[in-house]
Amino acid sequence: MPVFRLPKPTGPHEIGTLTYHWVDAGRPEIFAVDPDQSRQLMVQVWYPAKGDASSPRAPYLPDAGALRSALARVRRWPSFLFKHLEYVTSNAIPSALVAEGERTYPVLIFLEGLTGFRQMSTFQVEELVSHGYVVAALDQPYAAASVVFPDGRQVVAPPVDQIRPLVRQSYMPVRPAPTLNGQPLEEGIVPYFAQDVLFALGQLAALNRFDPRGILTGRLALDRAGTFGMSLGGIVAAEASRLEPGLRACLMMDAPMPVTVVEEGLSHPGMWITRDVETMRLERERAGGWSEAEIHAHQTTMRAVFEGLSTAGYFVQVPGMFHLNFTDVPVWFPLVRQLGITGPIKAQRAHDIVKAYSLAFFNRHLKGLPAALLDGTSEEYPEVLFEARRPGSSGSVHMTTS
Repeated sequence: MPVFRLPKPTGPHEIGTLTYHWVDAGRPEIFAVDPDQSRQLMVQVWYPAKGDASSPRAPYLPDAGALRSALARVRRWPSFLFKHLEYVTSNAIPSALVAEGERTYPVLIFLEGLTGFRQMSTFQVEELVSHGYVVAALDQPYAAASVVFPDGRQVVAPPVDQIRPLVRQSYMPVRPAPTLNGQPLEEGIVPYFAQDVLFALGQLAALNRFDPRGILTGRLALDRAGTFGMSLGGIVAAEASRLEPGLRACLMMDAPMPVTVVEEGLSHPGMWITRDVETMRLERERAGGWSEAEIHAHQTTMRAVFEGLSTAGYFVQVPGMFHLNFTDVPVWFPLVRQLGITGPIKAQRAHDIVKAYSLAFFNRHLKGLPAALLDGTSEEYPEVLFEARRPGSSGSVHMTTS
């Protein structure tokens, strides 16, 4: 496979990156047989940075060798297809100083999909960071394809057919509930993963008080925090936003909503970026998966939460996008569309839409900036099916569709 280049972000800032290993000593690792093992995370932080065109760039995937093996096993593709990922560089500068454009920057927490990895949507992360956001991406053990810790220990995801029922339980519950190490999980595994987000917020607050690297101290605007994720990451983002009022904006991409969120709703602005029913059926025809029950749950739970919002909300459908179009995967392989795993939409076009609506959403709700893209039909993106809910002065919510 040819070694590709990630697109250069459009914002004014260079991008720095750091990686942290955090241990939640007060919470056991539910997937481990040993009850004394604590939950641990690997977290990569990207931030607006000082630098220039000559600054060295960080690898796209620092643990590419381990991840390559895990992805080959999960996807059941030949390992050599992923070999070129070891040579790809990102647009980020390792351990760069923070840019001086603003005193502090809003913080976003990114959550990966099932058997994904923390860099899986680098196209989107780097774009947001270049426009003045700090993004902390969580590698969540047993959700991620592979997590490598500083001591060399590697945790790979369980087989998909073992963990998927634990995820599905959050939005398509069954009785009796699926079990993990003999323990029934009535609400599935999503609430446990959501606790990783709350823990990470606490760690980021500690980092803001004192960063042992001497870089991020005092630079994180945690009073302007949000979260985003796709697939499982979008489910976890919604649940974390329900639990944590400090998360002031939530972007959920191609993800059904947990029963808890459908029942209780979200108290802060939300955006959904997804696709229509017919596109999901087309993906099933070409690549498999997506039963009618899954499609129904996917569409109805998202819409239920959107229509129940008492605050601002946006429902963005992009016909022709398949699930992997929300990730970096379409730029990995030259013939990815011909393989049927990405949609009829061109890879760059899909990424441009995701980046534009993500940035507009967080700019409006975390920075208070104008975002004309969220006001109705877009001439630049006419293929997008757009709906918005806006609270009026009387407290009622007004709908806009295009």
